Amino acid sequence: MVAHTELSAQLPHEKIVSSGKDLECRSGDSGSGVTGRQEVQDNSVQKNLTSQPNGGSASKKSYHKEEECSLFVAFFTFLSYGVLLMLGYVREFFIPVTTKEKNREGYVPLYIGFESFYTRNVYRRIQDCWNRPISSVPGAEINLLERYTPDYGWTMKLTGKILKCINAGSYNYLGFAENHGPCHDAAEVTTKEVGITTSSPRLELGTLEIHKKLEALVSEFLGVEDAITFGMGFATNVLNLPSILGPSCLVLSDEFNHASLILGLRLSGATVKVFQHNNAADLEKKLREALIHGHPRTRRPWKKAMIVVEGIYSMEGSICDLPNFIRIKKKYKTYLYVDEAHSIGALGPRGGGVVDYYGADPKDVDIHMGTFTKSFGAAGGYIAGSKDLIDHLRVNSHAQSYAASMPPPVAQQIITSMSIIMGKDGSVEGKRRINHLARNTKYFRRKVKQMGYIVFGNEDSPVVPVLLFLPATIAMFVRELTKRGVAGVGVGFPATKITGGRMRFCLSASHTKEMLDKILKEVDVVGDMCSCKYSKIPKSCKPIEW
Repeated sequence: MVAHTELSAQLPHEKIVSSGKDLECRSGDSGSGVTGRQEVQDNSVQKNLTSQPNGGSASKKSYHKEEECSLFVAFFTFLSYGVLLMLGYVREFFIPVTTKEKNREGYVPLYIGFESFYTRNVYRRIQDCWNRPISSVPGAEINLLERYTPDYGWTMKLTGKILKCINAGSYNYLGFAENHGPCHDAAEVTTKEVGITTSSPRLELGTLEIHKKLEALVSEFLGVEDAITFGMGFATNVLNLPSILGPSCLVLSDEFNHASLILGLRLSGATVKVFQHNNAADLEKKLREALIHGHPRTRRPWKKAMIVVEGIYSMEGSICDLPNFIRIKKKYKTYLYVDEAHSIGALGPRGGGVVDYYGADPKDVDIHMGTFTKSFGAAGGYIAGSKDLIDHLRVNSHAQSYAASMPPPVAQQIITSMSIIMGKDGSVEGKRRINHLARNTKYFRRKVKQMGYIVFGNEDSPVVPVLLFLPATIAMFVRELTKRGVAGVGVGFPATKITGGRMRFCLSASHTKEMLDKILKEVDVVGDMCSCKYSKIPKSCKPIEW
């Protein structure tokens, strides 16, 4: 049994977020391997600071350039993919693929050539590192069902053995993914009293009193006029963006926006201009040019212009430069759409997301979007903003007309967890979880950087990408950590660029310090085994306190 270490709820969030000081190594430190004053990675890479808006004195790190891999590592990363593809082509030249689509003359192929080829010859070899079945809630610890392959990755079979691991890969930021406690008990009561589904869309028979209660609570939590909820987070973007935008609209979209945003924008028919990740200067340049030239076909003025960004980017671990985006939005009279799927609950002294993190006025963001699948341990999503916006979506959103409404037990899970975060239950449990997550995030990020890894993202982001680059290294890292009782997520091409392979750790308020130390110990050992500590930035020698 792992000892439980709790963080006092009275510890101010600001002390956790802003207490980091520049660490340095001096020539007299033993075992440092460096001489003279050396700045820690946070201060050498993240140079640009953005002041908190509305007169706030706290500064937040915004856009910065991440540390890249060396040409040596990049060369061997490309070479490794090249060898895998070459071997695949040679293999299929001598042993052609036998499964062909039958009776499909005149139809578009169901399986695209290169995608299927890549799956057969690259992904198949390491597919045991992904889509791993579990037999528990995705809490601080998780039960993995062990698998093996008798045919070199073509099929996977269960061994019947359960591997109990520390869960370092789930989006359980505030630790509400539990099978006991107030959220579980309230959802159980709702299931017995109301049932599990309405089997009807919201515009017909699918609106219950619990849905109205949830939407009122969401709007209160975010500090906006009104909110609307949906049963699926991905569909919240895909089915609502086409209801807001049209072919005569302009969208400025971050290059690392989520697939749901990209699909929703494509379905809307709007003209999309992509700007460099979190780069306000590039955004302003492209927005100004697009406004000057107008629609590319007609040269007429745009009917509507919108900036679309995320709060926390789930693959990069970065936090959006919201103050600058608000400044640009006001300067050019555009709309601002912020997807807070990963930031709501996980950022800010009240857990109010990136808006709360920067102390911005919620009214400066025209459309607040978020999901309940991360910090709230539930499912579904929301859009919040002005009453006029929400009234428009209630009538025009496809999710209101063609999708079943949110199941009542799920709505109750969100209501209970959000009430705890807001302190409406009369306790400080919500504040304690927010502070605990912030403290875990600072500690884990600094320790991993101290080991010599290249770590992406903002120091306050609970998403911690550790760059590994080589596909074989990603597979080895996942397998070795699993053997040592740590379950993490490996990510590679095509989910990232070819030289962007990484291990992505997601921290939680349910992680104790002992659990983090166990993860860090195994990450350090496996990193030495894989020789993947690529950072060239001098490391701090001073001990890092939790």
